[in-house]
Amino acid sequence: MAKAYWVVCYHSISDEAALKEYAKLAGPSLEAWGGRYLVRGMPAKVYEGGLNQRTVVVEFDSLEKAIAAHEAPGYQAALKVLGDAAKRDMRVVEAPG
Repeated sequence: MAKAYWVVCYHSISDEAALKEYAKLAGPSLEAWGGRYLVRGMPAKVYEGGLNQRTVVVEFDSLEKAIAAHEAPGYQAALKVLGDAAKRDMRVVEAPG
């Protein structure tokens, strides 16, 4: 079964306190679905038009778990806490194989 990854890029953060509260809820919810944080932070270096913005990568054992984690009540509650405190984009990518 191929692994899947959440890739989240933060374009801006307007409320650090809300982001911290979101993280307190999101972490345990994602871990309940087998999510493992691989990356959380700012890039060490950017190339080819890349943006110097906070990036988060979470690994899951399958695409189904990655999608279910996003739809889970615990994660949805975390998103409500985050609200409009951050502008970001997120994609779910399945690994080959």
